[in-house]
Amino acid sequence: MSQTQSNIVRSSDPVTPTATLHVEVIADLICPFCFLGKRRLDAAIENVQGPREISWNPWELNPSMPQSGMSFENYLGSRFGSVDAVRPVLDRLVTEGARLGIEFRFDRIATVPNTLLAHQLMYLADTEGANQSRLADDLMRAFFTDGRNIGDPDVLVDIAGRHGLKPDDVDRVLRDDAAKQVVLKREAQMRASGIAGVPGFLLNRRLLLVGAQDADNMVNAFDRAMFGEGTDQLVSPALN
Repeated sequence: MSQTQSNIVRSSDPVTPTATLHVEVIADLICPFCFLGKRRLDAAIENVQGPREISWNPWELNPSMPQSGMSFENYLGSRFGSVDAVRPVLDRLVTEGARLGIEFRFDRIATVPNTLLAHQLMYLADTEGANQSRLADDLMRAFFTDGRNIGDPDVLVDIAGRHGLKPDDVDRVLRDDAAKQVVLKREAQMRASGIAGVPGFLLNRRLLLVGAQDADNMVNAFDRAMFGEGTDQLVSPALN
């Protein structure tokens, strides 16, 4: 375990075993593995009988992405050399997603967006008491299934309305530099803590589960985080 990772895992020392589960999700909303991980978290959390709290921390896969985004084809080309080079991965995602009720429709994606505004919307959901996990699911489904540009403020206003967030409030937070700085600060804290990729699931500030783990792995990690089984250490990645 790196020193920086140890710091985040042990940030609440001394650790007191608790029957309450706190899950901090670290994810980007255009990360397909994050979508898989989110759905597996949904399944795993059903096994928790006591109180549970889920919050979301921002992560940008492409922090230097132009504000207007990039065409999907050019994006894949810049990262993987060509669409054909990444085709087997996309096909595997389609298969894995179907098992979790996710319809990945990469053929519908025209633009890969800058996700900073979407993370600002997630921040608003947190401050307004809206369900961040449901909003995240809607945002990811809008991008991966419907091919919508979730970097477009009008699209974000539309999606936010389904979660009780008022258009004026959404417009305000998307324009608010203070909200932007909060999001960027939270992301910087995640990166400074040694997290190198997403999805990540920080459990009770004690265990960090890395990757789109299956539900059984998550449940086992929940037990360790809540009831103090084993030692304080990172759970090794299974996927991604």
